Amino acid sequence: METNQSTRAGTIGGTLCSVFASIQKDDILKTIVLAAIGATVSFLVSVFLKYLLKK
Repeated sequence: METNQSTRAGTIGGTLCSVFASIQKDDILKTIVLAAIGATVSFLVSVFLKYLLKK
């Protein structure tokens, strides 16, 4: 079963356009804030655990 390259490219392009069109600015901002909080908490927990293990 062969697929035409232009059909594949059109399908992928259409899918990406519809996904990007449905993403709102608030969702992106929320994702950035949550990622920053998660990274900070992860870092602090790892530093705290290193401190506990050295004791």
